[in-house]
Amino acid sequence: MEQTKKGRLIIISGPSGAGKGTICAELLKHMPDLVISCSVTTRAPRPNERKDRSYFFVSTETFLEMVRNNELLEYDQHFEHYYGTPKKFVVDMLNFGKDVVLEIDVKGAFQVKQNYKDSILFFIEAPSEQALYERLIKRGTESEDKIQIRIARNKLELAQRHKYDYCIVNDELDRAVNEIITILNERR
Repeated sequence: MEQTKKGRLIIISGPSGAGKGTICAELLKHMPDLVISCSVTTRAPRPNERKDRSYFFVSTETFLEMVRNNELLEYDQHFEHYYGTPKKFVVDMLNFGKDVVLEIDVKGAFQVKQNYKDSILFFIEAPSEQALYERLIKRGTESEDKIQIRIARNKLELAQRHKYDYCIVNDELDRAVNEIITILNERR
């Protein structure tokens, strides 16, 4: 009987505005066997996000019930909202032999790494704090106060990057994506 290969867990994290979502979208274009896990959140959708595609948007009560029922691989609260990764989808995909990408925050990345030691952790960072600020402004989704909170959180997250397997500076999208693809192919 032929043994099926187990999928890999690939974690992409870093500060808001570093380009994690864009990098994940590009990885899907170049590596069609990847699957991106959809997170659960209690925040409202942004204009470009689609329900059950970008995130599963749920009430705080529903989210906390998921926590109580141990349905999340990891979760955290920041910027006044909860975020988490549904466990069943990830485990099913890994068992099916798919590589699963989690786009999650630093705290969540370390929670997952505790339970999945073979996870590959990528920290994505903007080339500078000024570039990060400009990207957040360009999004047009948050007030100046919220942007400043995100910039402050950036410093805390950057202090954790040495705990990651790889740090990728997203100064040029194609280069950053190709660097990740090369690393994943080498680690196959």
